[in-house]
Amino acid sequence: MTTPPSILLIQTAFLGDVILATALIEKLKDRYPAAQIDFLVRKGNEGILLNHPKLREVVVFDKKNKVRELWRVIQRNRAARYDYIINVQRFATTGLITTLSRAAVTIGFDKNPLSRLFSVRAKHETTGLHEVERNQRLIAALTDQRAARPRLYPSEADRQAIAPFTEQPFVVIAPASIWFTKQWPAHKWVQLCARWLPTHRVYLLGAPADHGLCEAIAAHHANLNIVNLAGRLTLLQSAALMKQSVMNYVNDSAPMHLASAMDAPVTAVYCSTVPSFGFGPLSSKQKIVETTEVLDCRPCGLHGHKECPQRHFRCAESISVEAVV
Repeated sequence: MTTPPSILLIQTAFLGDVILATALIEKLKDRYPAAQIDFLVRKGNEGILLNHPKLREVVVFDKKNKVRELWRVIQRNRAARYDYIINVQRFATTGLITTLSRAAVTIGFDKNPLSRLFSVRAKHETTGLHEVERNQRLIAALTDQRAARPRLYPSEADRQAIAPFTEQPFVVIAPASIWFTKQWPAHKWVQLCARWLPTHRVYLLGAPADHGLCEAIAAHHANLNIVNLAGRLTLLQSAALMKQSVMNYVNDSAPMHLASAMDAPVTAVYCSTVPSFGFGPLSSKQKIVETTEVLDCRPCGLHGHKECPQRHFRCAESISVEAVV
């Protein structure tokens, strides 16, 4: 390759998936420093890539207006005439975006319904590999077999915004998950807070939708050292805060990947899902906690459920606070 390539990465899934896909940015930029890299994400996830120093543009796809947005994005990409489009997803919509792009080379996983139309198809394996290793297969021919680490770039303004919260030792607890069965129960988080509050400030972290859960947890403690920050910080500010925490306690959810991208210390609690799915923490200082009970029903799905299918939720209730601490 004699000229710097133009590249579009596509990952329009959940926030955690986007964070893990940033490892591809790091790898490509390391191999091709002058490459012009754009990243297509679903609306709502663009904030995690704000002012990213290694991206030229973040392209937003609004899934609430799917048909109109699909045509707009396809037209935009055809005009851009990328050298490479690298599709991390395995769904038909992104397959259409990829195949109709007029890119010189299109790359995606063999499990995408339109993969037969891609220039290059990478084998997608669900076990034995971390997600960043699976994704690396998409660009192995352009770089090598070794996956990079995901990375985020909070700005100086982000660090200044969280500076008032870092004046004393603290831990971060992110108690929520989109899926009920991936979320350690609230009464367990209440007990965990009690273990830290005598010596450390506790920050409860989450999205605006998580504010009520965090407020309910905080209400159990008549202590000024527990602070509900859910909805008060941006994604990058949250990442900057986690980097400075003594420990970050999370579910198998997006905050775990925030910690990975910042190499922040993390304890990840797995309920209905298992680390072998390939989405475990990547931080240098990490701990995984899961039930020691043998449960025939676990794991009950890749993404979790709105309620326990067996109605006992033993995969979560059997995890003790002592094991997490």
